[in-house]
Amino acid sequence: MRIRKTHTKNTIQYAIIYDLNINGKRTTKVYENFGTLDKIKLRSKDEEPLVWLKKYVDDLNNKIKNEILPIILKKSPTKRLDKDKQVLFNGGYLFLQKIYYDLKLNTICDSISNKYQFKYDLNDILSKLIYSRIIYPSSKLKTLELSKNFLEQPNFEYQHILRALEVISKESDFIQSELYKNSLKYSERNHKILFYDCTNYYFEIEQDDDFRKYGKSKEHRSNPIVGMGLFMDGDGIPLAFDTFPGNKNEQPTLKPLEEKIINDFNNPEFVVCTDAGLASTANRKFNNISNRKFVTTQSLKKLKGFIKDWALDLSKGWHLDNSNKTYNISKLRDDEDLIKKYYDKIFYKERWIKEDGIEQRLIVTFSPKYQEYQKSIRQTQINRALSIIEKNPKKMKSNNENDPKRFIETISTTENGETASENHYSLDTDKINEEAKYDGLYGVCTNLEDEISEIIRINKRRWEIEESFRIMKSEFNARPVYLSREDRIKAHFTTCFLALIIYRYLEKKLDEQYTVSQIIETLREYNFRNENNIGYSPLYKRTEIVDLLHKKNGFDTAYEIVENKKMKKIFQLTKK
Repeated sequence: MRIRKTHTKNTIQYAIIYDLNINGKRTTKVYENFGTLDKIKLRSKDEEPLVWLKKYVDDLNNKIKNEILPIILKKSPTKRLDKDKQVLFNGGYLFLQKIYYDLKLNTICDSISNKYQFKYDLNDILSKLIYSRIIYPSSKLKTLELSKNFLEQPNFEYQHILRALEVISKESDFIQSELYKNSLKYSERNHKILFYDCTNYYFEIEQDDDFRKYGKSKEHRSNPIVGMGLFMDGDGIPLAFDTFPGNKNEQPTLKPLEEKIINDFNNPEFVVCTDAGLASTANRKFNNISNRKFVTTQSLKKLKGFIKDWALDLSKGWHLDNSNKTYNISKLRDDEDLIKKYYDKIFYKERWIKEDGIEQRLIVTFSPKYQEYQKSIRQTQINRALSIIEKNPKKMKSNNENDPKRFIETISTTENGETASENHYSLDTDKINEEAKYDGLYGVCTNLEDEISEIIRINKRRWEIEESFRIMKSEFNARPVYLSREDRIKAHFTTCFLALIIYRYLEKKLDEQYTVSQIIETLREYNFRNENNIGYSPLYKRTEIVDLLHKKNGFDTAYEIVENKKMKKIFQLTKK
């Protein structure tokens, strides 16, 4: 701030002005007009006017230095807005940017850029692809446009995105291994327990190719798909991933990715936890050597006869944690008082079995709460089956094991054994009763010798990897995929994987207090209005989650206006 004197024919006009940088050009603006010396005297009272004015300016400059000076915004009801001038910007990405740079993804980009010697800014492209995948999920072309909503503008073109995708695909393994090393310096990682699962993503095309293949879609769609295998550590942070053609069996995908973790991540000893679909004999044998262990869901329906009989016998051999007493829990099938008493308890029994040359520990648990849940689900399906019967359907075939039609029995003969002129349908009570035998029961196989409670705890966390897939598919809109080249498709999933890691770390920063939708919606609505290039006025609602985001990330914008100088400091802070 400084004093400006303007000489006119008969007098001198005084004003306070300040410097401003607009689009790289320096200009000045009037902060306050004082008019003539006589008008200043009215405010200075007994003090000499120009001395008072100098003290006033010094006081303003001190307030600027200490960031306590109120900013006066002058707006005219007659002045029209500048055409095509952007005034609304998003700052939610700043919380993601802090994690991105803490994980040193920028230095990984620098290493790749030095290797290929290209001129475009890979770090800018990758970071914007990641931030946009979380805040503005869309196509790559649309991502370029939407990333212009960020406070820091993109410095690349669409053609650069396509070129970058090819490099990201080539260097995906390098990015994953380097990121893992960097993450160890960022926070402790529970890499002694790993969770593995697979999913697939559909493409809205009719003709498949060498990579996008027709296969069993998790979403029961008839489109070509690409599969993804994902490893997650014991704290829910993604560790590594790979993609494979949609018609490939998921079971053989575990070993190659696991070998990559052993070699590239230098992590030879861990426990792998999978669901029953990935628990092949080959996978169990691979994790039965070199101090590796496994915990896998075991389908009780697929057990051998005498072992299945043992598992389904509720009359003896059942235990509760921290107790030597054995229980007969058969009355927990229908005794409402007992069900209520033990509703939140988990009973278990165990035995060692040897199948296909592997000695493994079979643990069977029974939960009254899980039993009631399964009963409820089945009753809903039975009601739907009855509704189908009432409509007398012509087509009953279903390939989905959870389809209510499995409870419908087709009768095609008369009581005399003759061929009926039409089919009749009824509930298959034998099928219903057979499924009811498994209510509340859950099987796990492992070669661990830990306490039962610890093995149950490990297995329970499998839901987090399933949630990770749901986040990528729903919140991140990772599908349908509109890319066609295999390298660009792999790069797309690499950016989704990286976005998931950064999101999970942000979730942990917030002490896992909020839902996915709450966090992402907060980032999306964390907007600012540019105030005539002076600063930015927050347009978001200040909430508990916003305050916590500020506290955990070391900056705060919850003020009536954030000056340009302060906003630039925030940019620098998030990139340290």
